[in-house]
Amino acid sequence: MNSRRKFLQQSSAFLAASVLAPRFMSAQALTSRPVGIQLFTFFGKFDQDVKGNLQKIANLGYTEIESAFSMLPGFYGMKGKEFMALNKDLGLNWVSHHVVGAPLKPRPGVDMSRFPKMVNLRDDAQQAVDNAAEAGVKYLVCANTPIETKDEVSASVASLHKAAELAKKAGLTFCYHNHDAEFKVIDGQKAFDVFSSQISPDLLKFEIDLGWVSKAGVDPVELFKQHPGRFPLCHIKDFDSEFKNILPVGEGVVNYKRIFNAAKSGGLEHFFVEHDFPKDAFESLQISKKALDAIL
Repeated sequence: MNSRRKFLQQSSAFLAASVLAPRFMSAQALTSRPVGIQLFTFFGKFDQDVKGNLQKIANLGYTEIESAFSMLPGFYGMKGKEFMALNKDLGLNWVSHHVVGAPLKPRPGVDMSRFPKMVNLRDDAQQAVDNAAEAGVKYLVCANTPIETKDEVSASVASLHKAAELAKKAGLTFCYHNHDAEFKVIDGQKAFDVFSSQISPDLLKFEIDLGWVSKAGVDPVELFKQHPGRFPLCHIKDFDSEFKNILPVGEGVVNYKRIFNAAKSGGLEHFFVEHDFPKDAFESLQISKKALDAIL
């Protein structure tokens, strides 16, 4: 009798585990995803103490890095392999690098002459690809590109296509990072729709900025359904209720729990927190990490 009871108990436990395992594994798979940061969060300040700031990032529990423009030559004053080695020494994984699609347009009151030359995809695609490949990152990302007119969108398609082909040849995955402008109708078209339809998914993936997409009034989950598996990278930021101010994750209105539940359909693999021009970058990142730990 005891043996039969024991057998039934074990069988019931096994059956319960079998039923619950897929759900448990799905949650476990998501929470095991490493969370990183986009270094643009520290724009103008990161260069002041590169190693010290990376150490602080690691201390907060972030494990991946996405690099961006620096006021110093190369990658924050280092060669690619040197910056990669530094990250590895600190337990960080340098995954991807941002480059602009074309030279930045001068802004009123901003002295562009004080900035070092920016490598851009329109003029320096091969150099941008070579730099990223030599460094050893997996992804090269177009941070932004001119899309204010139909002609600019067409020109951007050409430069993105060229860069994507060069990146693929070099063993890199090429992505495009959106803001909200890509979802605005200009001359009867949306830049995102043009990019996604005119450039093959084999060449162009997307780094979906979930905050900017939400600001544009577009549902990220619906984008995942429309373009399954095309979003290996994402940016995580939050906004206030009027979508005017960027906030630390968890302090705004973006429903990240719902978005992350659909992460698999979008193909999300790397998650980067980004806060444009915060008052205190480390405070924002600490708040965001705590919120993401709770959400995940």
